Amino acid sequence: MPAPEREHGSVTPERHLTLTLDFCLRVGEVLLSSGAGASDVTATMLSISRVYDASDADVDVTFTSLTMTHQADTESLPTIATRQVQQRVIDYADLTRVDHLVRAVLRGELELMDARAQLRRIVSTGHDRRRWAVTGGWGVMCAGVAVQLGGDAVVTLIAAFAAVVIDRLQLGIARRRIPFFYQQVAGGLVATLIAVGSSASPLAVDVSLVVTANIVMLLAGVGFMGAIQDALTGFYITAGARITEAFLSTAGIIAGVSGGLSVGTAFGVEIPAFAPGQSGFQGLTIMAGGAAVAAAGFAWSTYSPIRVLVPVALLAAVAMAVSESVRGPGIARSWSVAVAALVVGLVGFWLSSRLKVPPLVVVVSAVVPLLPGISIYRGLSLVAEGGRRDTSQGLVALATAASVALALAAGVILGEYLAQPLKREAARLESRLSGPRLVGPVQVLSKSAARRLRRHSGGTGPIPLPDLAQGSGSSPGPAGATASAASAASHPADVVASKGAEPERTEVSTAAHVDRASSTRSSE
Repeated sequence: MPAPEREHGSVTPERHLTLTLDFCLRVGEVLLSSGAGASDVTATMLSISRVYDASDADVDVTFTSLTMTHQADTESLPTIATRQVQQRVIDYADLTRVDHLVRAVLRGELELMDARAQLRRIVSTGHDRRRWAVTGGWGVMCAGVAVQLGGDAVVTLIAAFAAVVIDRLQLGIARRRIPFFYQQVAGGLVATLIAVGSSASPLAVDVSLVVTANIVMLLAGVGFMGAIQDALTGFYITAGARITEAFLSTAGIIAGVSGGLSVGTAFGVEIPAFAPGQSGFQGLTIMAGGAAVAAAGFAWSTYSPIRVLVPVALLAAVAMAVSESVRGPGIARSWSVAVAALVVGLVGFWLSSRLKVPPLVVVVSAVVPLLPGISIYRGLSLVAEGGRRDTSQGLVALATAASVALALAAGVILGEYLAQPLKREAARLESRLSGPRLVGPVQVLSKSAARRLRRHSGGTGPIPLPDLAQGSGSSPGPAGATASAASAASHPADVVASKGAEPERTEVSTAAHVDRASSTRSSE
């Protein structure tokens, strides 16, 4: 008769290893699908495996799948676990909670079963932010961008209205499982048609400002940061996949906007080509204020904790002021944006440690107002003119947009390099995995702390996690409360799929029994 899997609060070594690999994969899934770099995901998964006595594990990240292998010695058969990562919406609330969970695990505060119960609760609990409020956040973001570009009240209201329409349209398309490329095409087309239709009305509407504001909104969901981080840290396969995804998403925007501009030209609507690129903004103060509103709106719409909204807004205002000040003497836009992004990386690391959120949450939101919406619109409007000189200038403007996006990501990552402390544990980790940490703790649990945790695993119950609530309070709410020992014992492997994702599969097998590999499927 087989031995029971659970006796006196412990599990068999084989099942413990299986549950450990599965837990690491599920944590890595949340991090990777939220935009974290492959180096951050790999380092976090290896840190967790070391805590739970699986220090011989190895991780392979390929953007759409995670694989973890454990082999105790050269004579033992390896255990291999694989998990597919489905695309999902950006959710910085879940990312923050999982980051806190990982830190608690590395401090030795949670046993394996309790950590799995915490993760189950994080990925299955809904938000305290209504979906209509998120849609309103996108409208506020586009309104802020319109103000930043120098738009008046009419332009600001039309840009906000177009953002609301685009968000609801893309949400409906996503529910029908249509690829993201077509969502971007639809968003760019709708934004341009609304702007063109408004210009045909008695209202004095600058089409260029409305379209540019909505281009920035569509670009905000593109994962430039993770793609460049993966390329700079040596994860070229994942970087290539993310760059391809970013290219297709941007191409969708270009296709939609160019289609809308063509419709406007066919109906005789005058399409301004250079308005967004001129310097007739309403002053640096108003630009900084619009950037602050746009960054806060993006942070709100991506479910960031409420406590980060004001600091992110202030950091975005500072970044905009730095960018325009550096650009004033005639320095190229890509370099001025890179300097501003460097400031965001430096200050963002300090802010994130005090706000108790991953640096990714702060820096991505703060650089949103600097996205190259102006260059993309200018390039498309020039290409639409049809002349040889206009076409060449338009292509140069589109190339400038690509260089600005690269400068943003590279500047932020360089700032993280300079800001992150290199203590003894961090130096050891960085020697194995090059690159700064935008998600997850830098310090790895020491071997002595890991031994103390293993001795503790047979005794007392779980320790509550601090500050897992989405708001500014430090005490955990219902979503962050720890599971009872009985619940963990009854459902040791019951970790549901992430919100917004398809039912997924985690496969665990050994080399000797690949043909009989066991797989478990979790339902939403």
